[in-house]
This record gives sequence, C-alpha cells and structure tokens, in this order.
Amino acid sequence: MLRCRMGRSATKRAPKKEPPSPSKQKTRDPTAHHSPYHIFTSEETVTLRKELLAWYDRSKRDLPWRRLAGAEMDLNIRAYSVWVSEVMLQQTQVSTVIDYYTRWMKRWPAVQDLAMASLEEVNEKWSGLGYYSRGRRLHEGAQKVVREFGGQMPRTAEDLQKLLPGVGRYTAGAVASISYGQVTGVVDGNVIRVLCRLRCIGADFTSPAVTDALWNLANGLVDADRPGDFNQAMMELGAMVCTPKKALCSECPLQSLCRAYKKVELDSASSLNNLVNGRANTQTSLISDVEECAVTSCSLCIQPSDQWDRSLGVANYPRKSAKKPSREEQTVLCVWERPGELGVSEYLLVQRPQKGLLAGMWEFPSMLSEKTLAEKEREDILRCRLQALSGSDVSIKDLQYVGEVVHIFSHINQTYLVYFLHCASAKVEDAEHPAMRWVTRTQFMESAVPTAMKKILKFCESRRFLSGGAEASRKRKKDISDIQLPAGKAKVDSKQRSIQSFFKAAVKK
Repeated sequence: MLRCRMGRSATKRAPKKEPPSPSKQKTRDPTAHHSPYHIFTSEETVTLRKELLAWYDRSKRDLPWRRLAGAEMDLNIRAYSVWVSEVMLQQTQVSTVIDYYTRWMKRWPAVQDLAMASLEEVNEKWSGLGYYSRGRRLHEGAQKVVREFGGQMPRTAEDLQKLLPGVGRYTAGAVASISYGQVTGVVDGNVIRVLCRLRCIGADFTSPAVTDALWNLANGLVDADRPGDFNQAMMELGAMVCTPKKALCSECPLQSLCRAYKKVELDSASSLNNLVNGRANTQTSLISDVEECAVTSCSLCIQPSDQWDRSLGVANYPRKSAKKPSREEQTVLCVWERPGELGVSEYLLVQRPQKGLLAGMWEFPSMLSEKTLAEKEREDILRCRLQALSGSDVSIKDLQYVGEVVHIFSHINQTYLVYFLHCASAKVEDAEHPAMRWVTRTQFMESAVPTAMKKILKFCESRRFLSGGAEASRKRKKDISDIQLPAGKAKVDSKQRSIQSFFKAAVKK
C-alpha cells in the first residue's frame, strides 16, 4: 500500500461544521475515523465551488427538466417536475429519459393530473423505461400529495423523504435543493465517483462508514447561494467528464484539487524514472514523496490487498464492491394467436398481480418452471394454465416450441421457454375477467407490456410463427415448415440475423 506523511497537528483539527442533512438520521463526523487527507480545506472548498459552477454555466446540457425547473414559478409544479425527472433518471440514461419525460409531462403536467390517472395509464407511459416500480410509486406519491396534503408538495428534504413513497435520501435532497433552494447535498453514482477521485477514497462506498463520509463531504461542499445548480453541476461533471472509464481529466475544472489525478501523475513520473535508471517496472509503484493518508486501517483507503492498477489511472477510484449474483429463473410462456376482425391477428394477454415484479403490467400467459422439469411436464403445466384462462380445451400437440428468450432484470436472469399456439377458428371464449384481453399487434405495442414481452413478440415474428394478418395466415404452413428444418438449414434474412444473439432457436426433436 502506498505510504504518506501527515503532520501531527492535523489530528487536532476541529470538525467542520456541516449544513443540515437531507435526512434526520445521524451521520458521523468525517474526521472521526480517518484523516483530513480525505476531506477539503476551507480554501479548497471555495475554489471547488467557484470552478465547478463556472464550468457548469458554460457546459451544462440543455435538458427539458432543467428548462422547466428554471422557468416555472409555481413551487408545486416545479417540485413535481424535478421529482419526476429524478425518478426517471434512476438507473436510466439521460438520452433514454428525455422522450419519456416529455410525453409524461405533456400528459400529466401537475401532480393533480397524475393523481387522477389510473395505474394502467401510468404503466403504459412507463412501458419500456424499466424498473416499473418507480412509475407506480410516483403515482402513489401523487395520490398521497393530493389526498393528504391538499396538492401541496412537501417543502423540505426531510419531509419529502419521510412522506413520499419511494423517495430516498438522494431524491429528497435533489428535489429540495433544485426546487426550493434548500442547502443540502446529494450523493448519487456520479457524485460518489467524483468525490472518491477528488479525495482518493478507495474503500467500498456501500459500507456505512464510507456512505456517511460521502454525505458529509457533499453537505460540506454545497454552495449556499446556488445549492440546486451546485448539485446538478456535481452530477453533470460525473456524467460528462469524470466518467467511469476514460475520464476526461484534461477537461476537468477540478483537476487541481483531484488527489487521484496527482497520484496518476506521480506514478507516471516514478515509472519513467525507474525506466531511465534501469529498475524493474512493476504494476504497483511505491511513491514515497506524495502526501497520502497515514492513518492505520483507515476506513476510506484502498485496502493493502488491493493493488494500485496503473492501467486504470483515476479509475482505480472508486473501488467496485462485489456484485451480488443475480437470481436465475425459468418461465414457460405461450404466445397465443387467433384471427380477429378483418383477418387481423390477436394475441392473448394476462395482467400481472398489482404487487411485486412488473406489478399491473400485461404479458403473455406464463408460469414459473423448475429447471428440473421434463419437457412434457412443463408443457402440461402450460396447457393447464391456458385452459384455465380460456375455458377451452388445449391440446399439447398444438403447442409448438419456438425457443428461448433471455431477459436480464436488475436482480433476475430470466429465461423464457417460448411456445406458440394458433387457434384456427374464433371459438376460444373470452373469459369475463378484467385481467385478460385479446389485442392486435398495434394494441399490444401501445399497452403496458414489459420490454421482455416485446422482445418475445419480435422473436416469434423473426422465426415466422406469427401470422400478422390474413395474407400471412395463408402462407403460414410454408413458413412453419421452413422453421422446422434441421438446425443451420433454415433460411434467415438479414433483419432476423440482427437479433439472433439474444435468442436460442428451437431445434427439431
């Protein structure tokens, strides 16, 4: 581990006075368990605020939620609009969110409008954005604001976090600082990366001690005159300059304050010196003339077992924590097609329960399946499921196996075993059940269906199982005979090849 020197007087420095935290939970004093090496002096804080805000004013992206928040005088609409944007941006790229946000705000421009919407309407607008519980919680929160607070959004970060479902410490701080000018910091993935590099924080940032330290740093840095702009500037810097890989250090307004950047420079100089003098150049370079943390077992430092990787540069910070393995699941699913009016094909959809994963969304009939089940067993389970839904007899011989579709959720690796069923006549009875419906392809694409279902529909189309209308129905026998050729013999056009990496095609038995 790299060593450093620190003056004795540093241990006597009084803790910095912190602005109010956006949460009532207590945070630790940042100097209690580690050295001032990991915090900012008052002079550094002044410089950081000045340089960061100047850069933000020059370089910030023109985003719809920023325009709305900057122009809107009604505090309720402003806070609501920021709240929507922050929830949509969780785990989702800005480029993806822009169109969703624009459509959402056009449909529901105020919290009262969203409160009056149905959950199904909300799911339809959210469809394709992922992490669907976010939309449901926004809807629940809007209804609570109207029902319990008379349409008035909570005015502080503490109340936002305490009173609104799904609003955590970060979202509360962002909404309060941007909408109301509350002097409170925020810590998201971008801010974590920026702070860890600025102060060489290499410990696991998910640990309580490091989390507390990062929040303390963020609260101590925030500019009291422009808290909303400052927080957005920190996040913008992490998104545009201090990126996870290939950080643009030469464009960074905070380069002079960045300890990780200085370490990279000194490490490069040390390597060059070793090369000139003929000494061995190892992966771990021991730098003796750089000030670093000298506190034994510092809770914020890279651990001795973690070597400095010269090839990563500033990306040595923050250290990635061990990722919890995703759960593996297998689901058997059927795309059931029937001819509808005017020869347009229709597909059976079933609504998921109102709680849990993908709550309230529509999907093809499916059942979780144990991986140990034999093929005939899972087909029989699927047949029983279809009969229960439709009230009609379904024969196993009519179920045609299409192949596998893999879809990755945030914590689940889901494998769909896809079957196809075509009903040549219109005798399948519509069960009088609000959680079941027949839809055309156009209606399907406009419904609140998860991305996985759209992927499955395209898969079946690419394998030429779906009719797609009266004319296609007449060609269906030929198409299916094509698909049942031995593996490697079926004809696949260029459009089909573009999605083959996602799927495993059915193999004739």
